[in-house]
Amino acid sequence: MMVGVNIPEMFAAATGRDAARPFITYYDDATGERVELSYLTVANWTNKTANLLVDGSGLGPGSTAAVAMPAHWLAAAVLLGCWSSGVAVAHEESDVDVAFVGSDRFGDTPKAPEVYGVSLKPMAFRLDDAPAGIIDFLTEVRNFGDHFAASNVLGDDEPALVALPGGGSRTQGELVAAGLRRAGELGVAEGARILLAGDRLRPLDWLLTPLAVGGSVVLCRNSDGVDLDARAASEKAVRVTVG
Repeated sequence: MMVGVNIPEMFAAATGRDAARPFITYYDDATGERVELSYLTVANWTNKTANLLVDGSGLGPGSTAAVAMPAHWLAAAVLLGCWSSGVAVAHEESDVDVAFVGSDRFGDTPKAPEVYGVSLKPMAFRLDDAPAGIIDFLTEVRNFGDHFAASNVLGDDEPALVALPGGGSRTQGELVAAGLRRAGELGVAEGARILLAGDRLRPLDWLLTPLAVGGSVVLCRNSDGVDLDARAASEKAVRVTVG
């Protein structure tokens, strides 16, 4: 049981076991995309995002972000980048300091001083059709380093989720514990590789649960009509259904 651990520490511990092993395998069956990212690669994208937030936007502990994105490997980098820099993610996507919006949500963009549009096209292609006022995340983030040197030490009591329904919030330590509990509820063993499908999956299920057990996840979007059991078998994964 991880006690007194925050999300960056949980991620670092999982990465340290073997940074080259897969962490996220992502399928988009509408485009035919399949991309596999190791723990090290996700860490690089996470660190770039944290540096963008801190050095590019001047944000950190006490700041808030909206993340209006589907379950996607770039959403993992954005969420982990926020939590690494101490930026809390707001459930209610208003009155935040920065927003990250997937290219499938441009018609419903949260209001923030800075809004980064995140392309969901294969191969992490930059945006070529962003509305006015939206910054291309992939163009900007590539300018920042692969290593993030935090200027402060985050505690496990650092806010991680804020503006929850009813006005509640969750700390980083509480999310670490939630990931471990969820793994137990779903029967996800230590180091397990799981397959999840759907366009409205919760980060608790697709990101924090595999991370909590130091495992990996196969994410499938737009997968209606796909034999997911066969895919799970080919990916050497256990298919998990979440409600």
